[in-house]
Amino acid sequence: MLVGKAGRRGKRGGRSSVWRGVPRWAQLCTIFGVVLMVLSGTSLVGAEALMARYEGAVGKADLFGDQAAGATAKSDIKGPLNILLVGIDPRDKDTPPLSDAIMVLHVPKEMDRAYLFSLPRDLYVEIPPFEKADFPGDTTKLNAAMSYGSRVPGGKPDAAKGFELLAITVQRVTGIKRFDAGAIINFSGFQKIVDAMGGVTMKIEREVRSEHREPNGKHRQGNPNGEGYIGPQAVYPKGKQHLSGWQALDYVRQRYPENGVPDGDYGRQRHQQQFVKAMAGQALSADVVTNPVKLDKVLRAAGESLIFSGRGHSVVDFAVALKDIRPGNIQMIKLPGGGIKENGKYLGEQFAPEVDDFFVALERDLLDPFLLEHPKLVNRS
Repeated sequence: MLVGKAGRRGKRGGRSSVWRGVPRWAQLCTIFGVVLMVLSGTSLVGAEALMARYEGAVGKADLFGDQAAGATAKSDIKGPLNILLVGIDPRDKDTPPLSDAIMVLHVPKEMDRAYLFSLPRDLYVEIPPFEKADFPGDTTKLNAAMSYGSRVPGGKPDAAKGFELLAITVQRVTGIKRFDAGAIINFSGFQKIVDAMGGVTMKIEREVRSEHREPNGKHRQGNPNGEGYIGPQAVYPKGKQHLSGWQALDYVRQRYPENGVPDGDYGRQRHQQQFVKAMAGQALSADVVTNPVKLDKVLRAAGESLIFSGRGHSVVDFAVALKDIRPGNIQMIKLPGGGIKENGKYLGEQFAPEVDDFFVALERDLLDPFLLEHPKLVNRS
């Protein structure tokens, strides 16, 4: 019982009034990096010096394994585009990384809006053989693909090679033939970006209690009598809340019903998407783009947190190409699914049947009419 067969696969938003009186360079400074850095899509680029500073700060790597042969970039960036965004939380340089968040940003050919969907980290998939890591292939959870692909015989793990195997696996699941760009975001850097922006305000749909943190941000103590943690918990009340960096990172990590997330990892995916949209709004606000000191801090934190591959194009190239996308026209998508068990043992998650049709519509760049017929897949919360 496998997810996706191998080899298979809004309205136009206007410009926000916040841009009235904001310099043109500042308007261009908001489409790829910060949201890309948080696993979805807008950035900060600007005047020549600022652009050079940002571009120089961003980590670069051959995430798709085509650098040696020469990246097959388009002469200019045109839609439709598919961008793979992966969040990792590495323990140390000797431990192969797991992909804690996996998102795809789809930009239609008009380049004026975008669709963001998540793939469950526990999606039960066929991970193909990968000679670069001496990996023979396996059928297991999706987040293991990055770990298996990153292994270097006799050396330290290579996150870029891990990304390559993950990208190949996601292509097999979704039917996407080629990703136009990709990025790895380190979650410790994610926290720095939020703090550089002065925090972010978002609507929390129901009270969530932290599995990992105390109210002051310290890690909770391990349970001496068993699994889990003990001690006071940080609480995120229902309603509009302003979150600091550590709070934001902690909130989007929660995924257990006992902590207030009844739909588990699907709820966590939704919270991540909601936060991405809130963070995009904050990045686009005049409070950030017209404040040179804050903008510079955000740019540097974002650049230090990102490893990017545009397959021949830079972050700045993508920033300019996607300049018309705003938080209001990034549509969040929820892909339904459920658990798989074999002889009572949990194997992972599988997608519901309608997700195959979603991937067909994605391949044909027909998500607008498809979502009109399948409104339940639109995340409106």
